[in-house]
Amino acid sequence: MTRAGTTIEILLIGGGVASVRCARTLRREGFDGRIILVGAERSPPYNRPPLSKELLRDDLPDELVLAEPERWYERRSVELVTGRRVSALDLDARHATLDDGTAIAFERCLIATGARPRELNVEGGEGTLLLRTLSDARALRSRAIGAGPGSRVTVIGGGFIGVEVASGLAALGMRATILEMGDRLWAGALGDELDAWARERLAAAGIDVRLGATVTRLQASAAWIADERHDHDFSVAGIGVVPRTELAEAAGLTVDDGIVTDGEHRTSDRSVWAAGDVARVGGRRIEHWHAAREGGERVALSMLGEALAPPRAPWVFSEVAGELLDVVGWSPAWDETIVLGDPDSSAFAVAYVADGEIRQVSVVNGAIPVEEARAFVERHPSATNVRELDALRAPAGG
Repeated sequence: MTRAGTTIEILLIGGGVASVRCARTLRREGFDGRIILVGAERSPPYNRPPLSKELLRDDLPDELVLAEPERWYERRSVELVTGRRVSALDLDARHATLDDGTAIAFERCLIATGARPRELNVEGGEGTLLLRTLSDARALRSRAIGAGPGSRVTVIGGGFIGVEVASGLAALGMRATILEMGDRLWAGALGDELDAWARERLAAAGIDVRLGATVTRLQASAAWIADERHDHDFSVAGIGVVPRTELAEAAGLTVDDGIVTDGEHRTSDRSVWAAGDVARVGGRRIEHWHAAREGGERVALSMLGEALAPPRAPWVFSEVAGELLDVVGWSPAWDETIVLGDPDSSAFAVAYVADGEIRQVSVVNGAIPVEEARAFVERHPSATNVRELDALRAPAGG
């Protein structure tokens, strides 16, 4: 891969969208140095959002979920290494070692190792399906098709992944039950209005939602809540992810719920950047495709010494039983919510106010153009500006 004594300009660690967007932006900006992208999966880098949506429902061919066509890497002179992990980083020497013993000396490095699904720490939990990779999605769809319409599936976890998986399996004709240990979906992060709306839509799709339901034991044919048995044909868990920080920790980088970076995604070592699910940027770790994509682009500009614009407001998109949900901004806590439109209609929005400022907006079925809602939040508007937000909302039936 590299000749003895050869140092490459940029090493991208992690086979996801952050690394691909970094490489794409470097080339777009005219960088002509050597780039090597190392990914642990055998597949070329792909987009993860379809795994719990279109790929699960419709069995898309792999090429439709790839971050870039396979031929793109050769055309852009990006050396793609798949099925390999970086096992060690010596940051003093700027030297990486792969799990097959290959050594790579580099000038600058991006760590975008992503996250792994959190496993169920209960008896029998090891037999539950997880969804994180393309192969996981293929295995889940195969299991669902094999079980057939009318079969029962237990989905453990009522967050974004759990709701999406239950929706996708219901679309395949399965009888899905979501078991969520909290008292609201998404751990209450989207408030009462969205929780009530989602549970109503899920019920209409034939999906049962059990709140306050902590799974204590699992079998191939059943899930247990204390002494209460729930029969199923198989189970899936979506209870969050854990950032893959092991490589960074061993290399001596600062880690605290992700690799700690500044606003330019620089880590505690000036030759190393981090982006995607593994990165905690400016005190926040955002687990979504937009954050990874935009983070990779910002890393490329930072590596080239270019000035960076302020980071965009976070944007998460999801689906609930075929209905679209976009969440822009970030507010882990709020003082009040303001509903824009009628939650019983096909499209509405919810604004979240903290310390007098609208810091987050949830948009159902495109009630407000997402980019306009995002730009609105980025202006740090006060709650008194809510009429400006409401003015962006499409008229009912429009």
